Amino acid sequence: MHIAIAGNIGSGKTTLTSLLAKHFKWEPNFESVDDNPYLHSFYEDMRRWSFNLQIYFLNSRFRQIVTIRESGQNVIQDRTIYEDAFIFAPNLHEMNLMTSRDFDNYRSLFELMVSFIQPPDILIYLRATVPTLVSQIQKRGREYEESIRLDYLKSLNERYEKWINEYTDGKKLIVNVDNLNFADKPEDLGVIIDKINAELHGLF
Repeated sequence: MHIAIAGNIGSGKTTLTSLLAKHFKWEPNFESVDDNPYLHSFYEDMRRWSFNLQIYFLNSRFRQIVTIRESGQNVIQDRTIYEDAFIFAPNLHEMNLMTSRDFDNYRSLFELMVSFIQPPDILIYLRATVPTLVSQIQKRGREYEESIRLDYLKSLNERYEKWINEYTDGKKLIVNVDNLNFADKPEDLGVIIDKINAELHGLF
């Protein structure tokens, strides 16, 4: 079984992935951040490195999905391949931080890749307002994220909402995280676990 968690920067994907993996005894599959060779450069010069970064993520995510399906294990994945293609890449293109030539090339590659993979059995979307995102980004204190602009987060949020409303590839579960502190409050985590259990029992 493949569970995937989607959400904007700072929405709590990695934290929730860890907590749910521990609770359900699922194998966690994390987004590669610390060993990403383009991330720091991207935040320093988005126009120069946007295409390189998105191709790196696309390749990494595709490999993850292939590995997940071949493993035969119950896996929970931190971020999906769809977010790169429907949110981050088109947002960079619209902001003139990725050329149309690069964006068309990227989308063509994405469309080819997704023709070979299955969507997750359940997609969990973490919905958060910009103030919540900013608070959580500041709390984790990654140096390269200090330059993220509010209008960038807002634009991403708008794209996330459009994408999740139109997502029909499989089961989806939307969790509003503004008033939940699942990292520190077991009862808040329990709310999410109950929702997942309801979806899981409906899956089989």
